[in-house]
Amino acid sequence: MYECETWSLTMREECRLRVFENRVLKRMFGPKRDDVTREWRKLHNVELNDFYFGPNIVRVIISRIIRWAGNVAHMGEWRCVYRVLVGKPDGKRLFGRPRLRLKDNIKLDLQELGCGVVDWMDLAEDRDSWQALVNAVMNLRVP
Repeated sequence: MYECETWSLTMREECRLRVFENRVLKRMFGPKRDDVTREWRKLHNVELNDFYFGPNIVRVIISRIIRWAGNVAHMGEWRCVYRVLVGKPDGKRLFGRPRLRLKDNIKLDLQELGCGVVDWMDLAEDRDSWQALVNAVMNLRVP
Protein backbone atom coordinates (compact mmCIF):
# COMPACT_ATOMS: atom_id res chain seq x y z
CA MET A 1 0.00 0.00 0.00
CA TYR A 2 3.06 2.25 0.07
CA GLU A 3 2.63 5.16 -2.34
CA CYS A 4 -0.53 3.67 -3.86
CA GLU A 5 -1.86 7.22 -4.26
CA THR A 6 0.03 7.63 -7.51
CA TRP A 7 -0.94 4.30 -9.08
CA SER A 8 -3.05 4.27 -12.20
CA LEU A 9 -4.94 1.02 -11.62
CA THR A 10 -5.89 -1.07 -14.60
CA MET A 11 -8.59 -3.74 -14.62
CA ARG A 12 -5.90 -6.41 -14.67
CA GLU A 13 -4.25 -5.01 -11.55
CA GLU A 14 -7.61 -4.67 -9.80
CA CYS A 15 -8.39 -8.30 -10.56
CA ARG A 16 -5.00 -9.42 -9.25
CA LEU A 17 -5.46 -7.42 -6.06
CA ARG A 18 -8.90 -8.95 -5.48
CA VAL A 19 -7.52 -12.46 -6.01
CA PHE A 20 -4.71 -11.76 -3.56
CA GLU A 21 -7.15 -10.36 -1.00
CA ASN A 22 -9.44 -13.39 -1.31
CA ARG A 23 -6.46 -15.73 -0.94
CA VAL A 24 -5.42 -13.96 2.27
CA LEU A 25 -8.98 -14.01 3.63
CA LYS A 26 -9.31 -17.73 2.87
CA ARG A 27 -6.11 -18.33 4.79
CA MET A 28 -7.33 -16.20 7.72
CA PHE A 29 -10.81 -17.68 8.04
CA GLY A 30 -9.80 -21.23 7.15
CA PRO A 31 -12.07 -24.01 5.94
CA LYS A 32 -15.72 -24.37 6.91
CA ARG A 33 -17.51 -27.52 7.92
CA ASP A 34 -20.54 -28.24 5.76
CA ASP A 35 -23.71 -28.78 7.80
CA VAL A 36 -25.20 -31.41 5.50
CA THR A 37 -22.24 -33.60 4.55
CA ARG A 38 -20.14 -32.82 7.66
CA GLU A 39 -17.06 -32.44 5.45
CA TRP A 40 -14.56 -29.59 5.42
CA ARG A 41 -14.56 -27.29 2.40
CA LYS A 42 -13.00 -24.01 1.30
CA LEU A 43 -15.01 -20.84 1.66
CA HIS A 44 -16.42 -19.26 -1.50
CA ASN A 45 -15.71 -15.60 -2.28
CA VAL A 46 -19.30 -14.59 -1.50
CA GLU A 47 -19.02 -16.19 1.93
CA LEU A 48 -15.73 -14.41 2.52
CA ASN A 49 -17.37 -11.07 1.75
CA ASP A 50 -20.10 -11.90 4.28
CA PHE A 51 -17.55 -12.75 6.99
CA TYR A 52 -15.23 -9.81 6.34
CA PHE A 53 -16.90 -6.45 6.85
CA GLY A 54 -13.91 -4.25 6.05
CA PRO A 55 -13.57 -2.41 2.74
CA ASN A 56 -11.89 -4.33 -0.05
CA ILE A 57 -8.36 -3.43 -1.05
CA VAL A 58 -9.29 -1.83 -4.38
CA ARG A 59 -11.70 0.59 -2.69
CA VAL A 60 -9.03 1.54 -0.14
CA ILE A 61 -6.54 2.29 -2.90
CA ILE A 62 -9.09 4.31 -4.91
CA SER A 63 -10.08 6.33 -1.83
CA ARG A 64 -6.40 7.11 -1.18
CA ILE A 65 -5.95 8.17 -4.80
CA ILE A 66 -8.95 10.49 -4.56
CA ARG A 67 -7.75 11.91 -1.23
CA TRP A 68 -4.30 12.57 -2.72
CA ALA A 69 -5.86 14.21 -5.79
CA GLY A 70 -7.76 16.54 -3.47
CA ASN A 71 -4.48 17.52 -1.80
CA VAL A 72 -2.89 18.17 -5.18
CA ALA A 73 -5.89 20.24 -6.28
CA HIS A 74 -5.30 22.55 -3.32
CA MET A 75 -1.69 23.14 -4.39
CA GLY A 76 -0.86 26.10 -6.54
CA GLU A 77 -0.51 25.85 -10.29
CA TRP A 78 3.20 26.54 -9.99
CA ARG A 79 3.85 23.25 -8.11
CA CYS A 80 5.35 20.41 -10.16
CA VAL A 81 2.95 17.78 -8.81
CA TYR A 82 -0.05 19.85 -9.86
CA ARG A 83 1.38 20.37 -13.34
CA VAL A 84 2.06 16.64 -13.73
CA LEU A 85 -1.46 15.69 -12.64
CA VAL A 86 -3.40 18.13 -14.82
CA GLY A 87 -0.89 18.78 -17.60
CA LYS A 88 -0.82 17.31 -21.07
CA PRO A 89 2.44 15.77 -22.28
CA ASP A 90 4.10 17.17 -25.37
CA GLY A 91 5.48 15.21 -28.28
CA LYS A 92 4.32 12.39 -30.49
CA ARG A 93 1.90 9.83 -29.20
CA LEU A 94 2.17 6.07 -29.72
CA PHE A 95 -0.20 4.24 -32.04
CA GLY A 96 -3.53 3.03 -30.75
CA ARG A 97 -5.78 4.26 -28.01
CA PRO A 98 -4.17 6.69 -25.57
CA ARG A 99 -3.46 5.29 -22.14
CA LEU A 100 -5.62 6.50 -19.29
CA ARG A 101 -3.90 9.02 -17.08
CA LEU A 102 -4.43 9.31 -13.34
CA LYS A 103 -6.66 12.31 -14.01
CA ASP A 104 -8.87 10.18 -16.26
CA ASN A 105 -9.06 7.39 -13.70
CA ILE A 106 -10.17 9.86 -11.01
CA LYS A 107 -12.88 11.11 -13.35
CA LEU A 108 -14.08 7.54 -14.01
CA ASP A 109 -14.12 6.69 -10.29
CA LEU A 110 -16.18 9.79 -9.54
CA GLN A 111 -18.62 8.91 -12.34
CA GLU A 112 -19.03 5.50 -10.72
CA LEU A 113 -20.08 7.31 -7.55
CA GLY A 114 -22.48 9.58 -9.39
CA CYS A 115 -20.38 12.77 -9.17
CA GLY A 116 -19.17 12.68 -12.77
CA VAL A 117 -21.09 15.76 -13.89
CA VAL A 118 -19.19 18.18 -11.65
CA ASP A 119 -15.57 19.07 -12.38
CA TRP A 120 -13.53 17.26 -9.72
CA MET A 121 -11.05 20.12 -9.37
CA ASP A 122 -13.89 22.46 -8.36
CA LEU A 123 -15.35 19.81 -6.07
CA ALA A 124 -11.98 19.39 -4.33
CA GLU A 125 -11.97 23.06 -3.32
CA ASP A 126 -14.64 22.35 -0.70
CA ARG A 127 -12.69 20.27 1.81
CA ASP A 128 -15.69 18.97 3.76
CA SER A 129 -17.55 17.66 0.72
CA TRP A 130 -14.31 16.17 -0.65
CA GLN A 131 -13.67 14.34 2.64
CA ALA A 132 -17.26 13.03 2.58
CA LEU A 133 -16.65 11.82 -0.97
CA VAL A 134 -13.46 10.02 0.05
CA ASN A 135 -15.34 8.31 2.89
CA ALA A 136 -18.14 7.35 0.49
CA VAL A 137 -15.63 5.70 -1.83
CA MET A 138 -14.10 3.82 1.09
CA ASN A 139 -17.46 2.50 2.30
CA LEU A 140 -18.77 1.59 -1.15
CA ARG A 141 -19.45 -2.12 -1.15
CA VAL A 142 -18.62 -3.57 -4.58
CA PRO A 143 -18.17 -7.35 -5.06
